[in-house]
Amino acid sequence: METRTDLETSATAQVTEVMHPLVQHKLGLLRDVTTTTQMFRQLVNELTLLLTYEATKDLADEEIEIETPLERTAARRISGKKVAVCPILRAGVGMLDAVLSLVPGARVGFIGLFRDEETLEPVEYFVKLPGDIADRDVILLDPMLATGNSTAAAIETVKRAGATSIRLIALIAAPEGIERVHREHPEVLIVVASVDRGLNEKGYILPGLGDAGDRLYGTK
Repeated sequence: METRTDLETSATAQVTEVMHPLVQHKLGLLRDVTTTTQMFRQLVNELTLLLTYEATKDLADEEIEIETPLERTAARRISGKKVAVCPILRAGVGMLDAVLSLVPGARVGFIGLFRDEETLEPVEYFVKLPGDIADRDVILLDPMLATGNSTAAAIETVKRAGATSIRLIALIAAPEGIERVHREHPEVLIVVASVDRGLNEKGYILPGLGDAGDRLYGTK
């Protein structure tokens, strides 16, 4: 899958921007103000599937022997740590089913954060994580990495619970958000469909796609 890595947004950032034509086509539809709520949900699911493929490409695997209907043969399976998927509420939930369809054995955690509209700082209101998260590869889900404040706080939350292997899947990101995350958590891999131009005075991504939560759930 065609990607761009180590973008100019940060000298140390582990950022992968997935440039595959299918990803970019679906992202264009997602941005369109005329896209319906139903189609928006479907596009978020499809984009998350494609981004998960990229985000999990370095999971450790091992060779095993299996029996086909005709003979025994070598096969590959994922080894080592298992996966924990943690959507950041509320919009991250719209990405969850896509990841679980590819990694059905993953445990699920939830991190509830909302952004104070005056300070733009995150306020945590709910956390429920797998008890063995320290032994798992953690995939955080959030459609939009804007200021990075909420994402950085969510990463800190899973780190406090013992997680050491963490990656983030976002649909779009602003350079400011990438810088914020990697200033505090430089080891975290970020996989996105687009690194956008920047933020407006209210902290929204430009050109962006609007409020992902409102567009997912029809609450705009």
